[in-house]
Amino acid sequence: MRKKIIAGNWKMNKTPSEAAALIHDLKDKCNSGASDVVFCVPYVDLSTALDLLKGTNIAVGAQNMHFEDSGAFTGEISAPMLKEMGVRYVIIGHSERREYFAETDVTVNKKVKKALSAGLIPILCVGETLTQREQGITVDLLRQQTRIAFLDVTAADAAKTVVAYEPIWAIGTGKVATDEQAQEACAAIRRVIGEIYAQATAQAIRIQYGGSVSAANAKGLFAMPDIDGGLVGGASLKADFAQIVNS
Repeated sequence: MRKKIIAGNWKMNKTPSEAAALIHDLKDKCNSGASDVVFCVPYVDLSTALDLLKGTNIAVGAQNMHFEDSGAFTGEISAPMLKEMGVRYVIIGHSERREYFAETDVTVNKKVKKALSAGLIPILCVGETLTQREQGITVDLLRQQTRIAFLDVTAADAAKTVVAYEPIWAIGTGKVATDEQAQEACAAIRRVIGEIYAQATAQAIRIQYGGSVSAANAKGLFAMPDIDGGLVGGASLKADFAQIVNS
């Protein structure tokens, strides 16, 4: 049985003092250990989160990283920097990074490999736009994104990753994929991983759903056989997050 993993993506929200207040409010409610829980916070909140979550079952993740260890990349943060701080997870290829900051399938692949080589666990995001879904190419797109993301990644390393299926049309819109739509997409991703590696690897990798996850819909989504938790955006900034974790 794959252990559920619930990750909160705070996006560009919360100053360090605000982060401290939210963590104090949530940490005891999310600390049962029944599921893996990750708070993916802005860079400026990482130290605060790491300090306040020490000794709990809650891990800390970053929301992005560069694919080089160091260099003339003003404003960027490297995998070794995150690892030395104590960060365990990093979101890679979120649709907002792809849309607003020109990330591509190729740069996502570079980041996945760099994160794994540094000992970080990538939360790899894939997903389609509403137009792509309406054109009937969702599975084709997920196949492309997944195959390129895992290019030159060993099966042993691939098994450490978390994949987050995020239909772009459901992110921050209040629209949510039905349980069946989300299951269909996550199952398709698992089939592709099985084609790349083997069924053992495909069955080991945890696949999350992300896109307007809430306390109201989490239980149904997480009950689907190929959905192993959620990558939660707006609701991770509220008390509702604890209900999602415990659902």
